[in-house]
Amino acid sequence: MCAVLLLCIQVEETSEVLADEAWWKHAVFYQIYPRSFKDSDNDGNGDLLGILDKLKHLVDAGVTGVWLSPIFKSPQKDAGYDISDYYSVDPLYGSIADLKRLIEEAHRLRLKIILDFVPNHTSNQHKWFIASENGEEYYKDFYVWVNGTSKKPPNNWISVFKDSAWKWSNKRQQWYLHQFLDVQPDLNYRNKDVRKALHQILIYYMDIGIDGFRVDAVPFFVEDKLLRNEPRTNKPNVQPNDPDYLNHIYTRDTDETFEVVYELREVVDNYTRLHGGDARILMTEAYSSLDKTQRYYGTYDGRRLGAHFSFNFYFVKINLNKTSSKEIRDYVETWINSLPKIYVSNWVIGNHDNSRAATRFGPKNVDGFNILVSLLPGIGVTYNGEEIGQEDGEVSFEESRDPSARNKSTFKQDSRDFERTPFQWDTTLNAGFNRGHRPWLPVSEKYHQTNLAAQKNSSSLTHYKIYREVLKKRQEPPAKYGDTNISAFSEDVLILKRSLGSSHIVLVFKFGGDKSPESERVYIPSIDCNIAKIALTNIDSDYSIGATLDPRTFVIKSHESLLLDITC
Repeated sequence: MCAVLLLCIQVEETSEVLADEAWWKHAVFYQIYPRSFKDSDNDGNGDLLGILDKLKHLVDAGVTGVWLSPIFKSPQKDAGYDISDYYSVDPLYGSIADLKRLIEEAHRLRLKIILDFVPNHTSNQHKWFIASENGEEYYKDFYVWVNGTSKKPPNNWISVFKDSAWKWSNKRQQWYLHQFLDVQPDLNYRNKDVRKALHQILIYYMDIGIDGFRVDAVPFFVEDKLLRNEPRTNKPNVQPNDPDYLNHIYTRDTDETFEVVYELREVVDNYTRLHGGDARILMTEAYSSLDKTQRYYGTYDGRRLGAHFSFNFYFVKINLNKTSSKEIRDYVETWINSLPKIYVSNWVIGNHDNSRAATRFGPKNVDGFNILVSLLPGIGVTYNGEEIGQEDGEVSFEESRDPSARNKSTFKQDSRDFERTPFQWDTTLNAGFNRGHRPWLPVSEKYHQTNLAAQKNSSSLTHYKIYREVLKKRQEPPAKYGDTNISAFSEDVLILKRSLGSSHIVLVFKFGGDKSPESERVYIPSIDCNIAKIALTNIDSDYSIGATLDPRTFVIKSHESLLLDITC
């Protein structure tokens, strides 16, 4: 009996490892911005049933899991990141019943569903805050309340959206902390009942089948208990009400914040141990320094685990006019070499808070960057629209919905609406987003040229076809298990080589700097053979897929990306 029991335990442990390997450690997660993806009921807002209707697209593309930006009930003062009820779906998007239908169909199609979880703050319309402001005993300390007078905030802390991070409550005669909008009060993580309440939310959604959570704004969880003023930065031309005016040493990435993330990991791991099945995962958002971003994974020795991965935002922030291939190489090597081997790397080129990849890098470079981040080791993350090379949309100040862009003079720099315009499905009215109702944000005028249907049906190579093929390529042994070598051949030519034994998958990408030559002759370092087969190119390449070239000497032009199969 003991021998049989031991065998069962070993099989269960092996199954868990295989499940991990089978999905999250080499997964591609596709971020959907629900309000802009697909509107099923023609009210101008994308919704869950619209996503359900388009799941086949994600299967065809080859993604592993779908991450949904916030769908919880919300006054929508900050696009759903101001939650008034964690246990309800906002009517904009549907209902809990719709969510369950989406999960069921996704699982039938072997897709995972990841929810956006916003635990740093709630809406001021959440029942917790209303009870806390009214002084109800249980909820009294659910938020960060500080004594003082109405004329002067407790300290100099500045919110992400500018101005003081403190708001005076006439009802309670105290200040409350809000590191985002003043209608988004910060929860008090020093209260064990707050942590317990948040853990119960995770459990509720795992009970209905959710496969994991993207955890929002993790650096802000726990602030300095002494409420010390933060020091000035040395940044020039920054106004005193701007968050960049201060060095946020007391409000971001505190030691206690990491402990909160490790505790969240215990919740999801314990759930998986208790209920079985594939691992439920955490992915964390932290625009932090490299060492702190990687610390959210867990301790260096792995004794305390945090997120399964914390987003690596390097490619989201680079400016090609100021970035060389050497800088990209150095960063990739630094990330891989500094991350403990027990953890899994991840690569992101866009999201809902930053200008789209095709706009930042240029449409001619989007194929190269999609191939690059797909073939780097570990996890890939795609923002909806990147697979078709969708660019930022056109939104006027009057049409804007983003609270971070309240100032008309800085609207174009601050607004996040441009990357949130509706997905471009086809050439029909409103790009196929809905049946004609005015969308919550305008559809880009470029949808006639850039849309999924045209790219799927074209007889030529398209952004979508390249994206789909490279996701297939990343499943091949060299890309999945091989060694990684990245080199800077010249100022703007990057070479990525994934090798397993004598098999190599090689990307040669010339992204075209301002001062670089239009074309140049290159070679693949450390390859001792004279034939390479062209597996994939960008849409405007002079080379043909299936042709061969000599990897010891060939010419590549600006914005060209060549994916080569080499066996020596």
